[in-house]
Amino acid sequence: MRKKLRFTHLLSFVMVAFVAIGLAACGSKTSEQPEKKSDNETNGFSAVTIETKFGKAEIKEQPERIVALGWGDAETALALGVEPVGASDWLAFGGEGVGPWLEGAYKTPPTILGTTELDYEQIASLEPDLILDVRSSGDQERYNRLSEIAPTVGVPEGGDNYLTSYQQQVQMIAKALGKEAEGEKLLKDVDAAFEKAKEKYPQFTGKTVAVGAYTSEGWGAYVTGDSRVDFMTKLGFTNKKEIEEKANDDFYIKIADEQLELLDADLTVVLPIWVDTKEVTGNALYKKIPSVVDGRSIIIDSDYANAFSSGTAPALLWAIEKLPPMFHQALEGGE
Repeated sequence: MRKKLRFTHLLSFVMVAFVAIGLAACGSKTSEQPEKKSDNETNGFSAVTIETKFGKAEIKEQPERIVALGWGDAETALALGVEPVGASDWLAFGGEGVGPWLEGAYKTPPTILGTTELDYEQIASLEPDLILDVRSSGDQERYNRLSEIAPTVGVPEGGDNYLTSYQQQVQMIAKALGKEAEGEKLLKDVDAAFEKAKEKYPQFTGKTVAVGAYTSEGWGAYVTGDSRVDFMTKLGFTNKKEIEEKANDDFYIKIADEQLELLDADLTVVLPIWVDTKEVTGNALYKKIPSVVDGRSIIIDSDYANAFSSGTAPALLWAIEKLPPMFHQALEGGE
């Protein structure tokens, strides 16, 4: 039930995005891909076997042409120094399909591909020798069709419906690319960044937080297990108990208008998801939440929301630098 509900929420998020910006499931054309061996090739690659939900993925030779389809898989590969020739743009950044935290990371722009729906012929035309679908739905048919094109690293056991953690994502992709040392360093960098921010803002520890969202379907809040809440707890915050108690095995709960004070906490964080921020700031009920009245609230939108929501290692590093000062300022607003 948890996975089904979370996927329904995520799919709604993605489909609203597609309608808003007019994306089609098929990819857009970009510049020519190089025919020569790519810069991704390294010497001394050893064959590896990666455990996935679908069994063992065997990669016998150094991958040279990588197609990254899972949520944030392309970002993770880029952070490890490898450029995919094809990538899915889950957050509709446009261009090369990455946020400002990876601006300029590509030397050769990738072909932008679909997300929840794929053009398998287009993927095959890129002649990949490795497909990454590590953070995706965990759909058997999708995996079967991709594995007919090239060796495919699918979701880990239990990673269905985009539940793959950023740690699993980094570890699996790093192993597939022969970049395990770089992967370990990346994860240590994220841990160190969280620890540094937590030490810099000791006032976060023990404070309650409510991480809410407003969409075209109404209000909701995230609970433990969601990357946004995990981000806040790593900084020292505690997710509001009353929200956690309503989780019902899901990672997101809906909140009726008459229950909106459930978002009241020491700090209230709200994300407008594919709606104008003014629909939140202008909401009469939102303005009555005690933490909002006291100034202990913050609305995260644009690139900040994308980094906060994407949950990839490179996005986290960027968000850890940008968001804690904003949280600190919001907390002070109520003192």
